[in-house]
Amino acid sequence: MNKSKRPFTKSKRSFRRRLPPIQSGDRIDYRTMSLISRFISEQGKILSRRVNRVTLKQQRLITIAIKQARILSLLPFLNNQKQFER
Repeated sequence: MNKSKRPFTKSKRSFRRRLPPIQSGDRIDYRTMSLISRFISEQGKILSRRVNRVTLKQQRLITIAIKQARILSLLPFLNNQKQFER
């Protein structure tokens, strides 16, 4: 039998690191709708930190900004686009 010298080697896959969604110059504020809208699902829910790939501090700031924008009616609380049929 022909045994290889290293049977349990990992395959060398090159992967590109995903860029962080928030750069250092971006201000997390309720007025920056282009930034805030990236962290909301289609239903209008705030996406989790793992999905967003942001730090804990950034996630807290995003949550506060989204809630402020909802109160000022810049964002909807719910985004139900379903048409009710009778």
